[in-house]
Amino acid sequence: MAKPRKVIITCAVTGAIHTPSMSPHLPITAQEIADAAIGAAEAGAAVVHLHARNPQDGRPDQTPEAFLPFVKVIKQRSNVVINLTSGGSPTMMVEERVRPAEVLKPEVASLNMGTMNFGLYPMIPRYKGKFKYDWEEPYLENSKKGMFKNTLADIEFILTTCAENGTRFEVECYDIGHLYTLKHFLDRGLIKKPLFIQSVFGILGGIGTHPEDIIMMKRTADRLFGEDYHWSVLGAGGAQMRVAAQALAMGGNVRVGLEDSLWIGAGKLAESNAQQVTQVRKIIEGLGLEVASPDDAREILSLKGGDKVAF
Repeated sequence: MAKPRKVIITCAVTGAIHTPSMSPHLPITAQEIADAAIGAAEAGAAVVHLHARNPQDGRPDQTPEAFLPFVKVIKQRSNVVINLTSGGSPTMMVEERVRPAEVLKPEVASLNMGTMNFGLYPMIPRYKGKFKYDWEEPYLENSKKGMFKNTLADIEFILTTCAENGTRFEVECYDIGHLYTLKHFLDRGLIKKPLFIQSVFGILGGIGTHPEDIIMMKRTADRLFGEDYHWSVLGAGGAQMRVAAQALAMGGNVRVGLEDSLWIGAGKLAESNAQQVTQVRKIIEGLGLEVASPDDAREILSLKGGDKVAF
């Protein structure tokens, strides 16, 4: 009898999209981020995708010194795979964004595959309260006239800066063209197989969340990469679980977490990252699939191991 397929759950615990006023459950301090990551791992996440924030006002912080307090705690208390962002926030330059991955040499780092509009401003009218910090509303509003810069030179800079680290990449593809950009860097030998492709659905400026969008992403990746990649998805906001369910039925892995959605149901804030992991785990197990452990994920993704990082 065939064994059930093992599904990698990634949990993105805080991100740089949502601002502190939007949810009291969004982790801000190093202790909160560490506790959220460990809770997600205990609930079934094999990988935790991490951003750092200023503990005073929740502003995104991409200094390696901001990451160290929580990555050390997570490593001490859990076997979970640690994935550090190289995306930071759309307001940062690439030299700043790459620093945590460059210095700390994680098993996995994220890598965005294209410059794009990245509209966060529609969240302003959805939030009915008064913003607690003066940076929050302008940060969201300015996304209307800004962009998330990931030029071909930027991508090459991140890949070459981290080339000797043994770090693999969670390649974030927000549109079909991003898959072709990834193929370009694969053909040049700057990124190694097996690829770990994270298809992102529902960000304003990227591909939508229609079932046909999800099918097209998978079909294109299959054609370009064949057996040389592992596919994962995240659905932004209220599309989180619906996108996950479709992708799971199509052979994919999943990403959840408060970076991607603050919600656990219609009009109901998630109280923790672990709550979202638990919810997607029910879908996985309901489909007769198995949740991958961190060591399963290391084997599937050909990772270097948690003992070979620089923290």
